[in-house]
Order: sequence, then C-alpha cells, then structure tokens
Amino acid sequence: KMEETYLLNYPGVKKKILAGGNGPMPHFPPGTKLVFHFQTLLDNFERTVIDDSRKAKAPMEIFVGKMFKMEVWETLLTSMRIGEVAEFWCDAVVSLYPIVSKGMRLIAQGKDPLEGQRHTCGMGNMFHYNTTGWPELDELMRTPQALIFIMELIQVTSYPFSYKRESWIMDKDEKMKEVPSLHLQGNALVRQGRFREAAKKYQEAVVLLRIVLSKEMPGDEDYIAVDRLITPLVLNYCQCMLELEEYYEVLEHTSDLIHKHKDCVKAYYKRAKAHAAVWNEKEAKRDFNMVANLDITLAPLVHKELRFLREEQGYRIEGTLAE
Repeated sequence: KMEETYLLNYPGVKKKILAGGNGPMPHFPPGTKLVFHFQTLLDNFERTVIDDSRKAKAPMEIFVGKMFKMEVWETLLTSMRIGEVAEFWCDAVVSLYPIVSKGMRLIAQGKDPLEGQRHTCGMGNMFHYNTTGWPELDELMRTPQALIFIMELIQVTSYPFSYKRESWIMDKDEKMKEVPSLHLQGNALVRQGRFREAAKKYQEAVVLLRIVLSKEMPGDEDYIAVDRLITPLVLNYCQCMLELEEYYEVLEHTSDLIHKHKDCVKAYYKRAKAHAAVWNEKEAKRDFNMVANLDITLAPLVHKELRFLREEQGYRIEGTLAE
C-alpha cells in the first residue's frame, strides 16, 4: 500500500495514492470515457461521507474534454492509472459540488437531473435556488469548504472514430443533425409495424433535444424552436405505445404535453384513447369532447369514438352481469 502524498500541478489539490494501479499511465485524448467509483467526504474529524457511488447501481462515467461541471474531477482522474485508488484533498471549485451532487442523486433515483427547473418562470427558479432538497448539500452551499474525494479508476476507453457517439459527447450541432435522421428511421419502422424499435428512435431524438434545451434560456427563440421539435416526436412515441398497449405510458406523456401546450389536439386524442383502453370512461369522454372543442372538423370522429365507448361500456356491464 503506497502512502505517497504529493501536490498535483493544480492549485488547491493534494493527492495521496492508497493503492497503486496497473500498467503504464494511460493516454487521455479528448472523448476518452473514464469509468470510476468515488466517495466524497467532508474534511472534518469524522470524515463524514456525503456521497458514495457504490450505493448507486452503476459506477460514474465522464468524457475527457467535455466540460463536466466538476472540471477538477477530470484533472484528478487523468493523474491515475487503471485500478489505482487515490485520495484527493480539494479546495478548488468545490462550490459547484452541491449542484453536481444533486444531479447525480436524482439520476441514481431514476429522475430527471433538471427536476424543478422546468415549467417555472425566472422568478419561480429563484425560490428553488437556495435548496437542493438535501440538508447536507444545502449546508455545503451556505458554507463552501474543502472536500476529500476518494477515487478508483476502473476503466479507460478510447473510442475509434467509427463508434456511435454518446449523446452527451456530441455538440449542439451534431445533436440537431441527428434528430431528423432518428425521426425518419422511427417513421420507417412504424410503417413496418416495428413499434417497439420505432419508439426507441423517437425517444432517442427527444433525449437529444432535451439535452440541447437544458442549455438554452427558457423563452428565447432557440428554446422555443427546439421545444417545438419535441412535441411531434413525443406524439409519435405515444402512438407506438398505444399500438403496444402501454396505456399508462401514454397517459403520462400526453399529460406532460397538455400541461405545457393546453391546445394540443393530438395529445388530447391519444390520451382519450388511452383512458378508454383502461376503462377511465369519464376522463375519456372529457378528453374526446376537448378534441371536438379545439377542432370542430374532428367532431364526426369524436362522435364515433364516444359511440364506441358507450357500446364497450354496455358489453362490459353485460359481461359482469353474466358472471
């Protein structure tokens, strides 16, 4: 076990190697994927543990040169060999740590790392700013202090140029160019009746657009233009889910769309179909009527759907009585 302590060529950072790694020092060209485990500790007598990646389902991953918010982590990891375990004392840019930690915790819970930043005007966001939802992170925001990171570098992957680029290694232009292609691939798969595969293409395109959206200022022209591209993709995804009888998935996504776009006729129609399929008769009627109110030309279609809903209800009642 090595106990060598030395300063990295980086202000405010000290390193202690706890376990030596294997082989020579790896190369870290831009785009290299680093897979690692980490622990974050307070620099106090108890060395209080704030975060531990081993409690999550998977190790952490970042890409060299892609400006991960905690830039210092790239510096720490690129000083390590594969299999090395090292302890770093850091007094550099750790003021960002509570925000990064909150995002990682939400991802580990399967939630959106931008949770609380959407559907909120600028004034609303001010109220979210001083709380992360975790008292220990709020305390770090109030009183920034040095932190200790214990890191284990598990894997270093330098991709050849032919690899399929991960969504967050692509820049904005690459993401925006990829979206129409995914949309067309999805449409082609729908025509072949391959709804599950089509849904994945639409979903991939939506993820790319949402990453772009997260870096735009809400209300700006670019933000509105990107947001407009998301709606048809989500509607196509919902159509695939209807075909696959994944009705609760449809209810969730159409409700999100309606929350943002109160006059989205197609979202009401698809939600009505999903409500009807899971026997939510009252909600289905309400949504079908909303479709007719928003677009009078669809009134004949709505009458047909409502008649079908009444007949279905009749069959269900008869079936229940027969039992």
